[in-house]
Amino acid sequence: MPSAAPTNSVDVAALALYTFFLFFLGLVIYLRREDKREGYPLDSDRTDRSGGRVVVQGWPPVPPPKTYLLAHDPRPSEFVRQERDLTGLLAPAAGFPGAPMQPLGDPMQDGVGPASYAERLDVPDVTFDEQLPKIVPLRAAAGYFLAAEDPDPRGMTVIAADGIATGTVADVWVDRSETFVRFLEVETAPGGRHVLVPMMLLRIDPARRRIKVSSVTAAQLLAAPVPQRAEEITLREEDRITAYFASGHLYATPQRLGPLL
Repeated sequence: MPSAAPTNSVDVAALALYTFFLFFLGLVIYLRREDKREGYPLDSDRTDRSGGRVVVQGWPPVPPPKTYLLAHDPRPSEFVRQERDLTGLLAPAAGFPGAPMQPLGDPMQDGVGPASYAERLDVPDVTFDEQLPKIVPLRAAAGYFLAAEDPDPRGMTVIAADGIATGTVADVWVDRSETFVRFLEVETAPGGRHVLVPMMLLRIDPARRRIKVSSVTAAQLLAAPVPQRAEEITLREEDRITAYFASGHLYATPQRLGPLL
């Protein structure tokens, strides 16, 4: 007798449905595993009390390190990410496990909370083609200039959140790749410190030739972190400076920490 066709005893529709279910289940597990590359294992009191024996990561576990081939990164493709040592900078706000952490000192200078920054490479980001430092002042960026229809902030007075003038704009830092203004370089006094203020955290008043920085007070602007080199900024410095000024919206004054009502 001729053998029966396999489709006579197989429900193709059910087989396709079950195959889809298995595929979708595998996809969910894969995505849940991949999203644990950042933030896991969790910082937990259980880990501290057990001397590192208990790892709070849930299921599925944290995946093995992934290899990334970066164009301008001199480090090996697989490395242990550098974590900042926050010992002595934070303390639990309450006695229960998982309580929020409270800054012990100056959170803006310590780089905690909204002022946190990543330990990125301490080298400048570079352009793709010429491999030149990407974010530089106009004095070091040949061929770059401010559009004629836009106000030129150089020479304008910078006013902090408390209404105190902190200096004048000495130069404009541009992104060579994006043709975009990233920072304004503020000279705090003749021959004094040069502080970089993020462009997104200031407001220019061309009529009165003033620039308002509402995120920080005058004292905080004068104490802001600055790049090590006069015409370059590293990836780590870029993160730290931006986080410092952004955190002032919460930390600049005691009144900003409390509720509005």
